Order: sequence, then structure tokens, then C-alpha cells
Amino acid sequence: MSTTHPAHPLRPTDPSAAHLWDVAATIPDPEIPVISIADLGILRGARFDGDTPVIVITPTYSGCPAMGTITADVTAVVTDAGYPTPRIETVLRPAWSTDWITELGKQQLREYGIAPPVARERSSGPIPITLTPAIRCPHCGSMNTTESSHFGSTSCKALYSCRDCREPFDYFKGH
Repeated sequence: MSTTHPAHPLRPTDPSAAHLWDVAATIPDPEIPVISIADLGILRGARFDGDTPVIVITPTYSGCPAMGTITADVTAVVTDAGYPTPRIETVLRPAWSTDWITELGKQQLREYGIAPPVARERSSGPIPITLTPAIRCPHCGSMNTTESSHFGSTSCKALYSCRDCREPFDYFKGH
């Protein structure tokens, strides 16, 4: 997991806020510890309101049970970095989207054995409806996969299995 995200599109340009972002970006997702909250798209901002450091986070879904842990972890790391009394703001709008996962984050998910979300094509015309997308197996790369359960180890993932290597894997559902 990287500890700084100089190329992240939401990383502030102001040096003080950028340092605050970098500190918060060191926190791993508690459910998927190989990916940071920045690369998963949960970390949405870092700024100062006067002397108060403010970290903005968005849950992957509104009932995400990991948000309490993420809030506590961010508070602890920011405080340990010398920023007393940080404020953590949880925002629900716009709703988190798998589009917010960075390319590094998608690579980390694959290496961990979780298929990252399939990129959605943007179209101005009719959108074809499919019941289950073609998902690449993160173990062997095969597209010969099938959904076993719409819910995997967490609500934001589905359980798939590969017909070629016969390994089960989670797929991070797109939304």
C-alpha cells in the first residue's frame, strides 16, 4: 500500500492540506487491508477550517459497518501526526462509486484475489441490460466465470467462481 498519493485527483494542492491528506491516506480499508482508503475512493478530502484539520470520507454504502473503524483509525493517525482534535466529516452525497477506485487500487484488489469492478461504458444511446457482467478471474485471468451469490464476504461484493481454475473469488460490485 502506498503511503502518499501525489497523483490522486482529490489530493489538495495546498502543502498543509496535502500533508494532512497523505497522513489520512495511510489508513488501510479494514475489510480489505491491502488497499488504502484513498485508493478505494473513501477518502474524499482534507482541509483546515481555521486550525481544525478536517478529513472528508464517504462510505462505500450507507450502512457500511467499517465506517466506525475508519473514522477511529483516521482520527488516531491524524492526532499522532500532530494535528489535535481532527474533525472527520462523513458525506453521503455524491454516493460512493466504484469509479472512484484508483488504478493502483484495482491492481491491489486483483493481487489480493478480488476482481475489481468492470468499467462501465458511457453511452448516450440505449444501454444494453445484462444480468451478470463478464468478470475476469483474479487468480488465472479466465473470463469463464459465474456468479455464485449476489452477496460475497461483504454487501458491496458478489461471490464468483472460475470454471477453469475452480477457485472462488469476490467481485467488487459496480455502482
